Order: sequence, then structure tokens, then C-alpha cells
Amino acid sequence: MRLAYQYRLRPTKQQIATLENWLELCRRQYNYRLAERFNWYLENRCDIDKCSIISCSIAPLKDKPSYYSQKRDLTNTKALFSDYKDIPSHTLQDVIAGVEKTFDRCLKGDSNGKRSGRPRFKGKGRYRSLTFPDPIKPEHVQGKFIQLPKIGKVKMILHRPIPDGFKIKTATITCKADGWYISLSLEDVTVPSLKTDVTPTPDNTVGIDMGLKSFLVTSDNQEVQIPQHYRKAEKRLKRLQRQLSRRKKGSKRRQKSIKRVARTHLKVANQRKDFHYKTAIWLINQSQVIAHENLNIKGLAKSMLAKSITDAGWGQFLQILNTKAASAGCLVVAVNPNGTSQECSDCGATVPKVLADRWHSCQCGASYDRDHNAARNIKHRAAGHPVLQSSVNVRRVAGSR
Repeated sequence: MRLAYQYRLRPTKQQIATLENWLELCRRQYNYRLAERFNWYLENRCDIDKCSIISCSIAPLKDKPSYYSQKRDLTNTKALFSDYKDIPSHTLQDVIAGVEKTFDRCLKGDSNGKRSGRPRFKGKGRYRSLTFPDPIKPEHVQGKFIQLPKIGKVKMILHRPIPDGFKIKTATITCKADGWYISLSLEDVTVPSLKTDVTPTPDNTVGIDMGLKSFLVTSDNQEVQIPQHYRKAEKRLKRLQRQLSRRKKGSKRRQKSIKRVARTHLKVANQRKDFHYKTAIWLINQSQVIAHENLNIKGLAKSMLAKSITDAGWGQFLQILNTKAASAGCLVVAVNPNGTSQECSDCGATVPKVLADRWHSCQCGASYDRDHNAARNIKHRAAGHPVLQSSVNVRRVAGSR
């Protein structure tokens, strides 16, 4: 079983200077290795039998930069630039692993075949994390301190203890707007990963309809209000960003304004994530199977409701819900969203509505709130709800009118 715990760090001024120097060196190394791959791709992107003599010269193909060849070249980097000798070797190798991953996703795609965009170079201040891939021994965590390679003991706020039996596989230090954090990846091979074999039934399934009027409505007509954290912080952000625009570029006052804006955005993100975690745990305690619509969130985020949809954070919530459900032995089911608001959850007849219609009334006698009716349909699609013969007749009559 694999877990990730994040703790806040309280490094000294000397340790902060060391970490900031390492981040800058790793940023330069990342950009250099990425440029090597771009240069190789541009020089060798044409096939030999289709290469144009006019646009490029015919020459032997150069060796393709790979993870292992770039790792071997780190010795030359350390010989030319002595500052890199202070950084742990595995940390530098992890930088090259990141370049390999992002470049392959651009050319080949991920496991689902989906390709990402062209990798971008990291600007100053855009590289914010350092990873120590070597396992950290239990004796390296002593009370409120953690021993890190070539840094020494760093004070850590241990707000929750590390579970017994778990080993620290990797440690990642991240610089955020409000300070330094460390993420510990914990593993215990004796605890198997929970795999659920729960079968969705009407008794153990709850359907949720996510929206913007309410964050979600369950099939049991329980409603969770949407907090709108970004909307509430907009007034403050507007004032801070106006102050930032007046600051002279390169000045210390501008740097302070940038930090104020970043802290405000980070607070909004933390509030949203905390709300998502609490809502996910509440849902998992409600039922064994949770059904939701398989929405095209990226497409919806490009509509006129983009700000509200992004503020709600549906994608992050569903990701947290899947992670928490897997660790709790629950099941999350995504169903087809087409027609969940138009169909009657009692008889299955189609009752056309526009977005302004917030109440569902059917000729069979069903009367529900629009979102409640959609949540019931989502539950029925996940659990398999048989339609009665009389319901089929009602649907046919409704379709004939």
C-alpha cells in the first residue's frame, strides 16, 4: 500500500539559501536537457528517404538523447560546473527523469494514448520541487527533525505520526507561496492495496448530480451547498493585482506584491481542496457505491460558465473521490450523462426542459427538483433499474404526442 503525507518545514536561513540555490541549478539543468532533446528532434525529424536537400543537409543522424545518456553526461556537468557537486546525484537524475517523462508524453502520449502539449522551458522561479528518490531510514526522522542528504536536520511540523510499518520511499521538498513543505511517499508491502468487488445495486448505490446552483445533490435529496471560494476572494484579488500592476518591474516592492497575490491564490486552492476532501469522505460514509456523470469537464470549462465551473473544481473533486474510495474499499461509477435531466426517474419518459426550468413534473405523477431527478437517474443507470411495463407504455404515449 502506498500513501503520501505532506508536512510543513521550518528550515533555517542557511538551509533556505541552499534549497533555493539547488532549485535554480536544477531549473537550468532541466532546460538544458530539454533543449538537447528539442535540437535532436529538429535536426532528425525528416526521414532519410524524404529529406530535402534544400531545407536541410544530408548528414548522419545524431544519437538520440535518452535518460541513460543524459545521466552519464552529468559527470561532465559536474566537472564544468562545480556547484552541481553539492546536489545529491539521485536528485539530479530525477530532473532528467522529469524531462524524459514530459518529452515522451508529447511525442508518444500516456498509457491511454493521449498526447500532451509541447514541453515548455522553466522560467526563473517556476521550478519549485526537489526529489530525493533514495529511501529515508526510520532513524532519519527524529522527533521534530528529518535528516536529508547534504542538508542535515531540518525542522518538520509532524502534525500526524507516520503509520507503523510504513517505509519512507521518497521525499519531495516543495516551495510554495507560504513556505516550504515536504511530501513523504510511504509504502508497506504487508498491507495489500484494497480492491473492491462490490456490485452496484439499488440498495448500496447513491447517485450524485454536480452543478453550480448546488455543488451536488444526492439521489436521497441531500444537498451540499457550493462554497464559491474564488468568488469570495475576487474582491481582495482585484485590489492586490491592481497594486501589483503599479509596481516597478524588478523592484522589491513588486516581489512583495507577487507573494501577496500568490498567497491569496494558494489560500483559495487550499480551501477548495479541504472542502473536496470533507465532501468525499462524507459521501463514502453514505454508501458503498457512488455514481456520477462522466462529464467533459475540460470542454465545459471553455463555455460561458468557465469561471464558476473552475471555482467548483469538479475534476479535482472526482479525483479525490476516486482515491479515497479506493482506500476505503468503495466503488465509484461514471455513467453516461446524456438525458439525465430530461428523463423521468420514475417512469423513464422524456420531459423536455431548458436550463431555467428547475422543477421536474411528469404526467406519471413524479414531481422532483431538477437536480434530485437527475441524481436518481444517475443512480438507476449505475445500479440497473428495471422499467415496469406500465412505464414503457407511458414512454410510448409521451413519445407519440
